[in-house]
Amino acid sequence: MSTATNLLAASADHAFAVTVAFIGGLVIACALIWAVRVGMRVMDTDTHHPSPEEQPHLPEGGPIREIREMREPDEVPVVTDDNQRLLPHELHRAQTRTGKDQHRRRWTPGSSGSFGSGGLGHV
Repeated sequence: MSTATNLLAASADHAFAVTVAFIGGLVIACALIWAVRVGMRVMDTDTHHPSPEEQPHLPEGGPIREIREMREPDEVPVVTDDNQRLLPHELHRAQTRTGKDQHRRRWTPGSSGSFGSGGLGHV
């Protein structure tokens, strides 16, 4: 075989490989487009989209501002009247109330360190 024949065969193999890769990519792209269209169709028929009247809107008084306050939890009794342990389903919903002290606790230097050791974090 001559080198011209070898080059022609290699060129034909390369062209075939490029064509197969292009067709494979085209099949994958078409499958993705089809999957997105089917998903959109399913979403349109499956879920209820709220109407403009059902959309959330601002209260008449305008936006509500953030209120920052310190809260105290309700006390949870450890045992009941008949000296039985309380089970989780017997507890009421955790509620809080406004705390007496409304000053935020701040970190003070030297009061704590690595894992509460008070040190610099090394030996």
